Amino acid sequence: MGGDTITTTVTAATTRATAARAAASLAQSRAARELGLKRGEFELAVRLGHVRTVRADDGGRRRVAREEIERIRDTAGFPERLREQVLAVGTTEGASLMDIPPARFTRLARAGILTPVKFYLNRYRAVVWLYLAEELREFAAAEINAPLLTGRAPDRIRARLDAGIDLRPRNWRSRHTSFLLGQCTDAWERAAAVASFLDPVRIAELVTCPYERGYLNKLRPDPGGYGAPDSPAARIAERIMTADDPHELSWLRASLLLSLAEARRLRPAPRPGAAFATTALVPTMHAQAVTLTGPEPAPVAQPQTDEGSLTPVSAPPRRPRGLLGWLRRRGV
Repeated sequence: MGGDTITTTVTAATTRATAARAAASLAQSRAARELGLKRGEFELAVRLGHVRTVRADDGGRRRVAREEIERIRDTAGFPERLREQVLAVGTTEGASLMDIPPARFTRLARAGILTPVKFYLNRYRAVVWLYLAEELREFAAAEINAPLLTGRAPDRIRARLDAGIDLRPRNWRSRHTSFLLGQCTDAWERAAAVASFLDPVRIAELVTCPYERGYLNKLRPDPGGYGAPDSPAARIAERIMTADDPHELSWLRASLLLSLAEARRLRPAPRPGAAFATTALVPTMHAQAVTLTGPEPAPVAQPQTDEGSLTPVSAPPRRPRGLLGWLRRRGV
């Protein structure tokens, strides 16, 4: 059997295996339709762990296995129960669910008592925070939380609010960090997920190697669509996604350094410059070896002009360069 036949057989087998794996999983848009969810509901279901995804063979967007779709469909109460789990509401509706005024709801959220699950920017570029309806109901039903819903707010909450603290961005980042880390498969991806919440200056201080910084940037999770890059909406979203709380920064710095130490033991960051130097050196040395030991080329009427071609013998003599020149200068 010839080499071409073997190569064709292996390629065909690989193609069939890839096609079989692709058929066993669905794109996220198709999976959302199969589950009867809107795009935002499906993305939230993935973040909350209600829908598990798998890596794509081509390294693209994660997919959903056919078995996962069947598992969810077989769950009791599908699809109503799944929609209840991903129902996100704003301040007004959330306050209504908890039977409190919207102003008290906002104070509880700013003080870090209620954790948002997502946010978006409205047409006025104002940040709109959304909360899980199921979590709000559970919070209001717990007797231990009753003092927070009526009467005077505790001193610790009043102190935070008087200081102008707003913990909604930090609590959202904490929640989103947990989701991103759950999607990672190795230490480099974990380091990139943690670094995505730090500003470039802090990353440069912690990761001094430019190759490592470039690799982390390549693995950086997709922040989602919040307008065109450098647009006002994108800058607002970037501020929300960038850590600024001292305790949060301390945790992120420690997590990044630990992940980097593990990642470096796993494999070094790719270094394109080193690869280029290696490939550039080999042809040069090979050409010099041909000049030293190869047969003398036949004279030609006109010099060859193709780059990298051998100089014809009719050309005027030149001072030896490179390895040959060095050997002659050394008297070897």
